[in-house]
Amino acid sequence: MTGDTRTTHFGFQTVNEDQKAGMVHGVFTRVASKYDVMNDLMSMGIHRVWKDAMMDWLAPRPGQHLLDVAGGTGDVAFRFLGRAGDGARATVLDMTAPMLEEGRKRAEAERMADRLDWVVGDAMALPFEDGTFDVYTISFGIRNVTRIPDALREAYRVLKPGGRLMVLEFSQIPNALMQKIYDLYSFNVIPVMGQVVAGDRDSYQYLVESIRRFPDQDSFAAMIREAGFSQVKYRNLTMGIAALHSGWKI
Repeated sequence: MTGDTRTTHFGFQTVNEDQKAGMVHGVFTRVASKYDVMNDLMSMGIHRVWKDAMMDWLAPRPGQHLLDVAGGTGDVAFRFLGRAGDGARATVLDMTAPMLEEGRKRAEAERMADRLDWVVGDAMALPFEDGTFDVYTISFGIRNVTRIPDALREAYRVLKPGGRLMVLEFSQIPNALMQKIYDLYSFNVIPVMGQVVAGDRDSYQYLVESIRRFPDQDSFAAMIREAGFSQVKYRNLTMGIAALHSGWKI
């Protein structure tokens, strides 16, 4: 690092902070049209079970307003609205317009159009007033943010008192042997799958590497507390391949 230039990671690369957002934007622009298909293939459909588990713990209620960050294809927002009932709304924010376009094309988006908003924006500088939302979710997106503590502080700011944060993200398997097996699968299968299905090996190589750079469950829980949240807890999913983190703005 020299002068005032700060660095961060882009997968296993070290890059200047002001470069990362554009690089991540490029990844998700390239994979947008195949994003949902690849999620199903990479996880063998288990990501749907994880998102249902997220809703089970979240327990959406009528009248709540959700902000789903990095939620371009709408998976979480659709689930939330389907469970929350009357008066609930969802705002889907993503930095990549093509991801939002893919979300808008889905059948659920048409059925729920009067309760959905789609916004291009940055998780580190949300374009909303303080205390706007009842619930903030982010699924498989927080690890792509340049400065995660900034995004968590923004989440705290835009939530109402009594609001809830929930993060679904890939994590670390506590068993070393199982983690090694998972790593072999991730690094040897997923980039090849990305090349065959999406015509883009490099983007999926980055996504695998970004998972390995993300903090473990306890370290990330500490970051959430540092941002101001209370009652911070987590639940491992599928042996810790993914984890749900929950916190409350008191």
